[in-house]
Amino acid sequence: MISYKIDYFWRVIATGLSFAIFGVGGFLITASTIPISLILPHGKREVFAKKLIQVTFKLFVIVMWLLGVLRYKVDGFEKFEGPGQLVIANHPTLIDIVFLIAMIPKADCIVKNRLLQNPFMLGAIRFAGYIANDNPEAVIELSAKSLARGNNLIIFPEGTRSKRHEPLRLLRGAANIAIRTQHNLRPVIINSDPLTLGKGEKWYCIPERRVDYSMSVRDELHIGPYLTLDRWKASRKLTGYLESYFSMESG
Repeated sequence: MISYKIDYFWRVIATGLSFAIFGVGGFLITASTIPISLILPHGKREVFAKKLIQVTFKLFVIVMWLLGVLRYKVDGFEKFEGPGQLVIANHPTLIDIVFLIAMIPKADCIVKNRLLQNPFMLGAIRFAGYIANDNPEAVIELSAKSLARGNNLIIFPEGTRSKRHEPLRLLRGAANIAIRTQHNLRPVIINSDPLTLGKGEKWYCIPERRVDYSMSVRDELHIGPYLTLDRWKASRKLTGYLESYFSMESG
């Protein structure tokens, strides 16, 4: 009992420390963007920024492991050797995007517009060329351009973190982008056992034991059959298929 209480108390401290480290790291990346942007040619800024953020997030993942916050296992990430993949993932926890960017080369992502108001993340988001979700048509256009540049674009079809004990519900954004850009989908299945940092949960509400976090990259989902339909019907049917797919694979 005493050892359990010590372990629990330490993981609360370690989780808070992890959040603090992440905030400081985001601020340092943001602070470095101005001098670096003055040195590098425009075409190289995005590549450098994406690599810098990937390395930083990898270090953060290792820090969480060393602190005892979680154990993690990743599988199949060698499938990202080919450039310009459209990545879709379920979204059970707050740290999913950190792991995905840490593990996927040339990762791009669609971020909530409100993050552009966050002084700790603003510089990093703009420097890396991440896509704000404020304009649906612009999102599709910028997504197509990002994929054409060889980036691997990450999308959470749910649009936000999953709600505990509720059926999976997907938005049509991911399907729309796939249909409009004519890109197959590369699914990543994420599991957190036990669940932590879920939708609406405070950072200090940690589970009773250390988290086992896993990510598995699956074979591509081909969208060819949907391209023969009109866009509205194609996105609706593809979204329905993806709901069934993620409900089965992540359940």
